[in-house]
Amino acid sequence: MTTINDPTVVAEVTDLYLKYEEALSNNNLEVMDSLFWDAPEVVRFGITENLYGGHEVRNFRQNRPNPKIEREISNLKVVTFGKDTATVTLEFRRIINGVERFGRQSQTWYRFTEGWKVVSAHVSLLPV
Repeated sequence: MTTINDPTVVAEVTDLYLKYEEALSNNNLEVMDSLFWDAPEVVRFGITENLYGGHEVRNFRQNRPNPKIEREISNLKVVTFGKDTATVTLEFRRIINGVERFGRQSQTWYRFTEGWKVVSAHVSLLPV
């Protein structure tokens, strides 16, 4: 039977997500790239883009017009399934062009032999 929310695994993935969030806010491409699966199967649906494969994800980040993402996160939830699969969901608040915007994010993480990686991600803004 699969163990849901083993506290050790939840803490491990939470720490990795917080590392990702810090890298996102500081545009640390090396850390963000290290936490995403570098494979053609990885998918990242962003606010304005659909990215397929590690190459597209990296290219988008390297050419992002506003590379520093300043936001406040809330309702961070990490749910783990066994020792190797997890989901991370959260809500966020950002100021974009002087307008307060609210959004949400979800990620699926998988533990490979080289460590945890995001294998699928989605970011969206709520309507104004």
